Amino acid sequence: MPEKTFKIIELCGVSEKSYAEATKNAVAKASQTLRNLDWFEVVSQRGFIQNGRVAEFQVVLKVGFRLESTTPAD
Repeated sequence: MPEKTFKIIELCGVSEKSYAEATKNAVAKASQTLRNLDWFEVVSQRGFIQNGRVAEFQVVLKVGFRLESTTPAD
């Protein structure tokens, strides 16, 4: 089995609709510039209140992506 090594980054996704959409927004944005995205973990959830109402959902994620090998596979 080939060895895998991951790089972990932290992102904050935002949505006016839900925590789930905030998560999807963060992963979609990261996938525009990163390859080999493999997993995510929700670290925290929070929101922004404006005029007594929930105005924004925020999700902090750890996202793991596989590092590419610099040598050819055996």
